[in-house]
Amino acid sequence: MALRGVWQLQKLIVSFSDWGGSSRGIRAFMESNLPAFKEKNPQLEVVTELIRGRHPHLKGFYKNKNERVICVKNMDPEEVLLHATRLRDSLGRKVLKLKTRHVVKHPSVQGTWTTAVKF
Repeated sequence: MALRGVWQLQKLIVSFSDWGGSSRGIRAFMESNLPAFKEKNPQLEVVTELIRGRHPHLKGFYKNKNERVICVKNMDPEEVLLHATRLRDSLGRKVLKLKTRHVVKHPSVQGTWTTAVKF
């Protein structure tokens, strides 16, 4: 995703094994979908990394120095492409758990309005 017109994902590392069975889908992704993905995203540096004996994963490095790792073990090439585009589209911020469902800057003194209020 672009924040103020600047893409936040700088580098995407595609790690795979050349003989492992769990890397079958990512190898097919690299043959069929990765060249088109690189062509559509010239702002993104895409690097392939050979790691033997490990499960495949995608690692994204963002401008705010955060990184995200997604395991793509035993996934189809379309699912790997979906996860790669999700990494590209995210801002790279940490996920924060909200304490309440209703988040406002200035909470009401009277409480949250609901449709179940009886007059």
